[in-house]
Amino acid sequence: MKTKRFYPFFSLALLASISGIAQDKVSADSTKVTALDEILVASIRVNDKAPIAYSNLNKAELAKRNLGQDIPSLMNFMPSVVMTTDAGNGVGYSSIRVRGSDATRVNVTLNGIPYNDGESQGSFWVNMPDFASSVQNIQLQRGVGTSTNGSAAFGASLNLLTDSYSTKSNGEISNAFGSYNTRKHTVKFSTGLMNDHFEIAGRLSNIHSDGYIDRATSDMKSYFLQGTYLGKTTLIKALAFGGDQKTYQAWNGLEDPELLAHNRRFNTSGVYYDQAGNRKFYDDETDNYKQDHFQLHWNERWSSKWSTNAALHYTMGKGYYENYKVQSKLAEYGLDPIVVNGKEVKKSDVVRQKWLDNDFYGFTFSAHYKATNLDVVIGGAANKYEGSHFGNILWVKEPVAYEYKQKYYDDDALKTDVNTYAKATYQFASKWSLYGDLQFRSVHYKANGLETGNVNDTFDFFNPKAGITFQANAQNQWYFSYARANREPNRNDYKDGSPKPEKLNDFELGWRFHSPNASINVNAYYMRYKDQLVLTGALNDVGAAIRENSGDSYRLGLEVEATVRLLEQVYWSPSITVSNNKNVDFHTEWNGELVNLGNTNIAFSPNFIASNALTYIPVKGLNISWLTKFVGEQYMGNVDMQKSKLDAYFVNDLSVNYEFPIKGWFESIGLSVLANNIFDVKYLSNGFYYTYDEVDQGAISTVEGAGYYPQATFNILGGVTLKF
Repeated sequence: MKTKRFYPFFSLALLASISGIAQDKVSADSTKVTALDEILVASIRVNDKAPIAYSNLNKAELAKRNLGQDIPSLMNFMPSVVMTTDAGNGVGYSSIRVRGSDATRVNVTLNGIPYNDGESQGSFWVNMPDFASSVQNIQLQRGVGTSTNGSAAFGASLNLLTDSYSTKSNGEISNAFGSYNTRKHTVKFSTGLMNDHFEIAGRLSNIHSDGYIDRATSDMKSYFLQGTYLGKTTLIKALAFGGDQKTYQAWNGLEDPELLAHNRRFNTSGVYYDQAGNRKFYDDETDNYKQDHFQLHWNERWSSKWSTNAALHYTMGKGYYENYKVQSKLAEYGLDPIVVNGKEVKKSDVVRQKWLDNDFYGFTFSAHYKATNLDVVIGGAANKYEGSHFGNILWVKEPVAYEYKQKYYDDDALKTDVNTYAKATYQFASKWSLYGDLQFRSVHYKANGLETGNVNDTFDFFNPKAGITFQANAQNQWYFSYARANREPNRNDYKDGSPKPEKLNDFELGWRFHSPNASINVNAYYMRYKDQLVLTGALNDVGAAIRENSGDSYRLGLEVEATVRLLEQVYWSPSITVSNNKNVDFHTEWNGELVNLGNTNIAFSPNFIASNALTYIPVKGLNISWLTKFVGEQYMGNVDMQKSKLDAYFVNDLSVNYEFPIKGWFESIGLSVLANNIFDVKYLSNGFYYTYDEVDQGAISTVEGAGYYPQATFNILGGVTLKF
């Protein structure tokens, strides 16, 4: 299905959903507002009765640090999370790892709709700038979690619920400014419920930053529009949101030790040399992408026990990135060698564009039955992804002849993803409850072309989950669970090798404690993988991480998360993860021979992660928080070589927020200051590691190389929010 045919149909459906509903008298009390909205995500979220490790972030917590940085930055202090950003300051390309698993292994849904890219399986927050301003709350489930829609969760599931509707009309204007010429401008509005039934709400945002890394600029615009119909037992939402971004590439990292020591902000992207040997920078070494999302949700509460949700969705994306490639092989672009002064020329400087034009659409559904001792959810989804990949040559250095915008590859991809699940929680005694969850998922991926070769694979996965919860008393709860997960390779895996699907058995044991002054969650996990696709540490020719099947591997860890009221006005929220992450009997080629390195560390999996938030509330509306993050040393490859080691780092931030009511035009004024890395630490949160073989007189020796992504030193952001 092509965009031009599908888009008008979907637009009409969104409009019809708002205008074609019969008017039922409603009582818009806050309890029902919350209950009907939560139906959107009830089928894939969990609560304390589920034997699953999870953490929540609400709107108030997000708002405290929402000054232009991406969602990964706002999640930085959640348990087992490591955040990194290409530009160094959290604006532009940013991502998270959870329990050492990268973004391609974290399932992300927006109102229950899959967000991970169909082929790469990654989540690109740069395509949804300032989306946090339209988010009601976030739930992060660590491990396999409960059954969800979209790609399999091999490290975590992340679910975002967008803004609820408002019963009263309101507006908001937010402006933030800070280091590296960073600025964010946001305008929000809501009509409130008109005639007790209809609400229209929206947001416009503009974000710019020069980035900490040289030339790592970001220019991003986004919108969010929501129409709501509310009936006695009905909630219908039509949403349209998206973003348009242009970022100067910073994904190459920095390999030169001299530059890393004395010019750590240097950006190697776009570097070339003129005929005189002078270093130049290509102005259009940029990533350009526009993405639009459309969702239509129908929530219905049929009785006190039954509720349902059905949703249609459509996402269209199109964009490209442009590169100046120095001394590229002409044959890779379909160009013939030429003879100059009697010498054959096979390489030349080239400017290329690599395009992606994709459509993603489908539906999700769920039915929820809840009685006194039984909670049952049946649901699923059917989704289709269509991707067109092609590349154009824009320029070739003389004297090579070429045709302007000559297309040098043209790949098509098609992916269907169908899943259905049934899950139940049954309380069989006053203190005991059982949890069961069965999911069947079928994936078909078909691709052809220069990059992937011919792919035509079908995967059928059965993913069972089960657990038990013991509520010892009002304060203490224990749980144990087992979950099975399977997942298919992504596009880059096919491009870089011949991958196999992965398998995971996840065991979780936890204790939860709740009292008026303290909340503590302790969770132990053992995740055993077969054919896990682990990061090698190397990057391919477009800066994407290369993965390989590692045979047997495991992650064993303990997570502790707490919130404690130390004094009347002082709160302490620490989290700690201690883990052991190993490849079992890892084999690799080294110096021309196959060697068994024994048990090695899984790449990008630190054994210790800790965060801390100490908050002081001296007066109503004023919050002062000292935030700390420690990430232990980690290896960027799976061979435990010293050159692949990434040093530990410890970073401290200071956050101050003050919101006070005023009389007149505005309801309140909010002031925010976020001072990042207040002790000016020079640290590296990410990097890459690679090896290659050199042959000298028949002897093969393995050569190592590494690169790094420096993060920003001390920097500051400040903002003002007017609510009316």
